[in-house]
Amino acid sequence: MVFEGFDEFDVRTSQTTIHGVRGGSGPPVLLLHGIPETHLMWHRVAPVLAERFTVVATDLRGYGASGKPPSAPDHGPYRMRVIAADQLEVMAALGFDRFAVVGHDRGARCAYRMALDHPAAVSHLAVLDIVPTGEAYARADADFSLGYWVWSFLAAPAPVPENMIAAAPRVLVDHMLDDWSAVPGAFPDRVRAAYVEAFSDPDTVHAICEEYRAAASLDVADDRADLGRRRIACPTLVLWSATGPVGQWYDPLGVWRVWASDVRGGPIQAGHFLPEEAPEETVRHLLRLLV
Repeated sequence: MVFEGFDEFDVRTSQTTIHGVRGGSGPPVLLLHGIPETHLMWHRVAPVLAERFTVVATDLRGYGASGKPPSAPDHGPYRMRVIAADQLEVMAALGFDRFAVVGHDRGARCAYRMALDHPAAVSHLAVLDIVPTGEAYARADADFSLGYWVWSFLAAPAPVPENMIAAAPRVLVDHMLDDWSAVPGAFPDRVRAAYVEAFSDPDTVHAICEEYRAAASLDVADDRADLGRRRIACPTLVLWSATGPVGQWYDPLGVWRVWASDVRGGPIQAGHFLPEEAPEETVRHLLRLLV
């Protein structure tokens, strides 16, 4: 097991099953992963946080060992609002009605949606290397279309991306891990193999594509409906890659201050995968938020 001293679990929610691990003791912290990863991405961060907190790291709906419920023509079952509700149910089942949430990439999109929809449940929020989905699409330009081509590719009509990924899943996973990172050796062979294995499962790939299709439509609509009308009330930490597109294309703190009342943070000397490439610095920032 990658997480020494953690217990694995599978929690049945109202719509699916969520897989994860739990360890440590103290105030609860939920860790949510990005693409092309699973909860394993926190293997360098979770054990350190578990020295002070009860740490829960899960696979999002559609990813890893979590359930892949059937989708719908409007992609509604993979809307972030629904994916966030899964995680709220998991934490309630584990005995936590209020907790901190730390999300990277797609997990960060789940995390901020949870903070908007369920403010009473989220005590602290950390979003790693993103701006809100609606903001990203509203500001999209030529750089976005080329740099974030994966968004368009995965959101293309079924079964085009699904069939193409099935032919060579490792090609896409290696591209994301290697092109988006800046620190050699950030992904141990065992962890990289687990990410590739997940993308070798047709149900997982279809679910992930549905999540991107929902992002381009339903999640954008949800963000537009909330912009200027609802704000994240809890302390919010924003971290981003010092070399990546989030810092190059946007003013991350400025963007998030439109959405949240208490924003802090800054760049980290790493590529996109902050918890795997720069775990010590990531933990230092998280402790300043949480302690």
